Amino acid sequence: MVENPFDVEIRVGSVLEAEAFPEANKPKMTKLWIDLGDDHGEIQSAAQLDHHYDPDDLEGRQVLCATNLGSVRIAGFKSEALTVCVPGDQEYPVLVEPDEAVPLGGLLF
Repeated sequence: MVENPFDVEIRVGSVLEAEAFPEANKPKMTKLWIDLGDDHGEIQSAAQLDHHYDPDDLEGRQVLCATNLGSVRIAGFKSEALTVCVPGDQEYPVLVEPDEAVPLGGLLF
């Protein structure tokens, strides 16, 4: 677990697969499998994205992930990273993503 918020590693990844996650307690959750590149491998993340995104439309998108916060189990699914979002209309999460393709695993600075 991170002691200091400035120690959080936020890396760019590419969504390999996404699917609806109705088993979660929060509404509109999505399971994500994210590639962080050769040096960092593949991780899983659960995010409340179904308000704005169809799971099929997420595949292939680059996203930012906080990767060193630890992992949690959500309805049996191991979420290993926090997919970075900001609140949109009605406070629903909107992805933060690069506006052009960048190398996978790149660290936010």
